Amino acid sequence: MRTLVKRNRLYPEVPSLFNEFFRGDWFDHADFNYALNDSTLPSVNIREDNDKYELEVAVPGMEKDDFKVELNNNMLIVSSEREVKKEENENNYTRREFSYQTFTRSFRLPENKVEGGKISASYKDGILNISVPKREEAKVKPVRMIKIA
Repeated sequence: MRTLVKRNRLYPEVPSLFNEFFRGDWFDHADFNYALNDSTLPSVNIREDNDKYELEVAVPGMEKDDFKVELNNNMLIVSSEREVKKEENENNYTRREFSYQTFTRSFRLPENKVEGGKISASYKDGILNISVPKREEAKVKPVRMIKIA
């Protein structure tokens, strides 16, 4: 099992939202992350900044209408179904080919830390980009100097 851990070097005793977002159980749910027909799951990059989480799903050769992105409670589910059929009739033979691709990836979002209603997605150049904005209270506040009286 691989886990991603972002270390907070300035304040190691303060748990990071990043660690919460990437808890090991995200990737341990075989029921949620599966591929049929021996296909492979697309690679996913996840970035965090102070305002949002960004997911980049590598899915070249597809169209934006091939995807479904859902939010079900705190579970972000990205799935795709694609069927391609091709038939050639020449002389005395018929050649028929078809393929079927499907995948589902799911990601548990941190509870009460993201704006579920503001999640957006776009598809360009083989990359499905999903932006998950953070709630204001989940954002890291800048250091504030307190004047001593």
